[in-house]
Amino acid sequence: MQFRKLFFSLCCMVALGVSLAACSEDEELFDDSGSKVTLPVHRAFILNEGTQGANNATLSFYAPDGNADFIKDIFYTQNQAKLGDTGQALIEYNNDLYAIISGSRYLIRMNTAGVEKQRYEIPASEGDPRYLVADDGYIYMTQYGGRVTKLDANTLKVVATFTGGNNLEGIAECDGKLYVANSYLKNDAGYQYQKELFVINADNMQLETTLAVDINPNQVLEEDGKIFLISWGNYADKGYSAQMIDPKNGNKSTSLGVATNMTVGDDMVYFVNSETDWNTFTTTNTFFSYNIKTATVNSSSFLKNAPAELATSSVYMMSVDDEKGDIYIGVTFYSNSNGTMYRFDRNGNFVEKFDCGGQNPKTMVFID
Repeated sequence: MQFRKLFFSLCCMVALGVSLAACSEDEELFDDSGSKVTLPVHRAFILNEGTQGANNATLSFYAPDGNADFIKDIFYTQNQAKLGDTGQALIEYNNDLYAIISGSRYLIRMNTAGVEKQRYEIPASEGDPRYLVADDGYIYMTQYGGRVTKLDANTLKVVATFTGGNNLEGIAECDGKLYVANSYLKNDAGYQYQKELFVINADNMQLETTLAVDINPNQVLEEDGKIFLISWGNYADKGYSAQMIDPKNGNKSTSLGVATNMTVGDDMVYFVNSETDWNTFTTTNTFFSYNIKTATVNSSSFLKNAPAELATSSVYMMSVDDEKGDIYIGVTFYSNSNGTMYRFDRNGNFVEKFDCGGQNPKTMVFID
């Protein structure tokens, strides 16, 4: 009996040692070298788009656990330089931040504190940069003019490209495939909206197939091996729509309703249909969700006690904190005033709201 107790104690100690080692290893992944401020382990960054042509894109810092002050322009704090014109996309990969500043035409890599490591200047001969996804040591960037650029995540050196389609927008990765929205073509005849989602082999950057989707595909996200797509319509007889594509079921497409924006996290997809009457400038928001595990749409709002003004504010972005499951909804006022962020817990209970630190909050990412 004494031997069994000793053996059990040793097993517990080994398990505890493994746990502690794992935690220590995670903390070592953080690279805050060159930081002028001390940041907590659990942190979030908001990319504010700014106003096109005003050179006022910003990167804000926020502490979800409330253990550090909000920094409205941490990029300037850390680098003593402006971020540039029009913040377009921001992702976290291997505890680094990657952002597209589309008006200034560059892709930037920053460490976990927002200190610049490298940047890739987009050649003038290429189309505007749009969206990012990362996998297996590479960054994939969509561009207007029909281009997906594959870059080494550690050096931002171009290693391969895909060319095809017209103006490429959203991108997601699933099982070694890139799902890319071929959105529209503009020529002398005006806007020609497309109905194509490209499936590209991420290894050799070759087109494998083209999926027929709703007109003017734009936002593309992946969750639990499914692809979620929002199409913007043709601004005439076809409006916004949301679809799910199942790669493991012959890329079967399922309609999920009408939505203008979405985010994914913890087996859920959160949607909003944010409609504005431009005659009266009145916005009406409808929130709903999709449970991936149960394959069901819940048409009721996932927000329980949202501030009244959120129902009529222009939703510009949504994001989920993958550690806590909290939902963040950023709204814009299409003016010189900063956007506002609304935070809800994973059950939809309102937590707080705060100033985004810049105009037009585009996206929010979390590091922990």
